[in-house]
Amino acid sequence: MAKGVDWKQIERGMAAAMREGSVSVPSLLLKLYKAMKLSDMEAMLLIHLFQFKEKEGNDFPTPEELQSRMSATYESVLRALQRLLKEEMLQIDGETDPVSGVLSERYNLSPLYRKLAAAWIEDAKQSGASSQQAAKAAAAPAEKSDIFTVFEKEFARPLTPMECETVSQWIDRDRYPEELILFALKEAVFAGVIHFRYIDRILLEWSRNRVQTPEQAREYTQKFRGAR
Repeated sequence: MAKGVDWKQIERGMAAAMREGSVSVPSLLLKLYKAMKLSDMEAMLLIHLFQFKEKEGNDFPTPEELQSRMSATYESVLRALQRLLKEEMLQIDGETDPVSGVLSERYNLSPLYRKLAAAWIEDAKQSGASSQQAAKAAAAPAEKSDIFTVFEKEFARPLTPMECETVSQWIDRDRYPEELILFALKEAVFAGVIHFRYIDRILLEWSRNRVQTPEQAREYTQKFRGAR
């Protein structure tokens, strides 16, 4: 047994820690407080409010009580509380006892849940956008990035993963030269029909007529227009 170590005292301390139990803190708060622009101290302050309410039945701990458990100054805790109230993460509810007439106050954490819900929705949107960008990047290898940039410029929006896959198939499966694909895009823009199906029909028509270069496509198009 190591000298100076009172194992019985340690065991009693561990038992006391287990008896104290845990505090129910919203998982989303830990996950999203940074995105909600809360500081570490403000997030910890909210956790202390949960602890006071749940474990001690104290719905309205004073700034002094909160500061006594934190490595922050009284002024910092007070400013943090004021900001949480201003940003509507918290609100103070008052209730007057009908018999004694005494006013009691408590912190209401319901606004925090509304803010967490809004932050979760925004996080889901950001995650969806990131997934879409990842899918687009997977469908568009780095060496083919220029052609995708041109398409996005003409469409005036990011391409969807399916549209990226279509362009990739034109290059990899159908073996259309990139210059020919871009010329087909140009023809679609000229016709005012900027749709992938229309561009695909143009490329298919050229393929059937053995058009393989922009020059040949230009000649074919001029003949087609002359015939009309």
